[in-house]
Amino acid sequence: MRQVCVRSNRRFKSVQPIGLDQVAAAAGDDPDVLRLENLDTDLAPPDVAVLATVKALAGGTGNSWLPLTGLPLLREAVAADLHRRTGRTYDPDGQVVITSGGTAAVMPVLLSVAEPGDRVVLTDPTYAGLLQRVWLAGARPSLVPLRVEKGHWRLDREALGQSPKAAALLLMSPSMPSGVVLDHDDWQTVAQVCDRTGAYLIYDAAMERVVFDGHPRIHPCRVDGLAERTIVIGSVSKEYRMIGWRIGWIAGPADIMRRIRMAVIYNTTVASGFAQHGAAAALTDPSGAGVPEAVREYQLRHDVMLEQLAGLPVVRAAGGWSCLLDAEALGMCAALLSERLLRRGRVAATPMTAWGGAIATRHVRLVFSNEPVSRLSDLRLRVEAALA
Repeated sequence: MRQVCVRSNRRFKSVQPIGLDQVAAAAGDDPDVLRLENLDTDLAPPDVAVLATVKALAGGTGNSWLPLTGLPLLREAVAADLHRRTGRTYDPDGQVVITSGGTAAVMPVLLSVAEPGDRVVLTDPTYAGLLQRVWLAGARPSLVPLRVEKGHWRLDREALGQSPKAAALLLMSPSMPSGVVLDHDDWQTVAQVCDRTGAYLIYDAAMERVVFDGHPRIHPCRVDGLAERTIVIGSVSKEYRMIGWRIGWIAGPADIMRRIRMAVIYNTTVASGFAQHGAAAALTDPSGAGVPEAVREYQLRHDVMLEQLAGLPVVRAAGGWSCLLDAEALGMCAALLSERLLRRGRVAATPMTAWGGAIATRHVRLVFSNEPVSRLSDLRLRVEAALA
């Protein structure tokens, strides 16, 4: 059979594998392995979401291509939720579009705000799903470092302030994988950079309420100069523990949303109608859909993990589902530490080789969202076995 030569494609020149799927495959289904590589959660989704989804399936509700931008009840629920978080009013028809999960929202936004070759500013480290999509969109990542100060990650505001002209800043708070939470001064610096460069802020709010230790939650749309240029990406995957529903959304200024809606429609046509009913139920649940209780459990797991790793080069997270262990400080590269953790300690942990630049690549990520405290209680022994 004649072999066909694969044509080159510059979009993929710098794209790297995310890594966690490879670690998961190596771990297999061994029940003894401590699963710290993935961003799943064992905490149950809201009962109201499950019931609403089952009801929609049984009744055939939502079994349609239309509306292409998402069901009105969900767009209205998103607009109301954003009003609570930001104090601003969003038109459900003109400023909100439903997507097939939060990560699926990133590419349509990037294609709508950035030309090929434009710079997009992200932190180092950042979520690989953000960074690699910048490359796929034909743009160029410009990385701003996170620094460890007093045991926490902090944004290097001086480096951010010197950012070159960019089409957008693509930021999370809390951020994966570091768990950094941006404060008011951080967002003010972001506003200054956006004003100087004319950039949009693309704000991934997937974990916005998963915050620990009483850290204040500052929504960028409440900071002077940012609301008019902020595009918010949200989802029910993390706050509401509804990963399998694959429902997210984009909201922002009406002018850019006209472009984004078109990109979303031509990318996926429409998100699952059945799942949209469940997402709307979660967003409108007056009891809070279990979010506060889940956050308390995540903090408990995080604190147990930090206790187990006391004395090792691990950085405390201010929120989110994961924290980072410095492999180079332990005398090895992240890939080798990941391999030893799995082979010797039966711990699956992802090396951060696709998650940023020089800072990310020296770390492995430890996810605490899918393992209970009882399973985390022997983490120290497992890590010591890996380092022996």
